Amino acid sequence: MSPPIEEAITILLVEPNPGDARLFSESFEDANIASRIHTVTDGEAALDFVHQRKAHSESPRPDMILLDFQLPDVDGADVLSELKSEETLRSIPVIVMTSSATEEDIARSYDLHANAYVQKPVEPDEFIELARSFENFWLTFVRLPDA
Repeated sequence: MSPPIEEAITILLVEPNPGDARLFSESFEDANIASRIHTVTDGEAALDFVHQRKAHSESPRPDMILLDFQLPDVDGADVLSELKSEETLRSIPVIVMTSSATEEDIARSYDLHANAYVQKPVEPDEFIELARSFENFWLTFVRLPDA
């Protein structure tokens, strides 16, 4: 049984691939993780969401951001750089979750102060395992400052 909705974690998923976004959302449901997942498909929409601009003016502050680096228009590195450069946003954990396994992308993510770098799963069962590992680490053990 999931915790009450008021205890649910708010996750901003920045994912241009609708299939991956669906798999991730379903994986959190299958893992019984109390979460509200808001999905945007590009970097500009991600920045609008966290800054509560345009259509996202009523958006909640995310507790965690899962960020694909390969985005149309404003890329993931630029989004990460802006998030970590703003005092009011830098405490939000940003997990880069992308298909790239290049050392350059990994190093760049950490240089821009990503909290973690995760290679996207390929199989649906791996998405569920990833969701459970997020719950075990980020939602159980990690302590973050209040927003």
